[in-house]
Amino acid sequence: MRAQAGDVLRFTGRAIGSPEHRATIVEVLGPNGEPPYRVRYENGRETEIFPGPGCVVDNRPSPPGTSENTV
Repeated sequence: MRAQAGDVLRFTGRAIGSPEHRATIVEVLGPNGEPPYRVRYENGRETEIFPGPGCVVDNRPSPPGTSENTV
């Protein structure tokens, strides 16, 4: 997985009916865009992560007014 600051990580639910959640990458800590990443979740919490298999990077620009635009 490769990403850059501003990209959004989408985590799928592990059980049926579990909601997807998102985190915005605020800093790439690995070489060449690789993990670990410092991320900010939608609730404002920040942490460092190594994304697992249920995670995808969304590097498309977010529509104006969405929570992914706030870094």
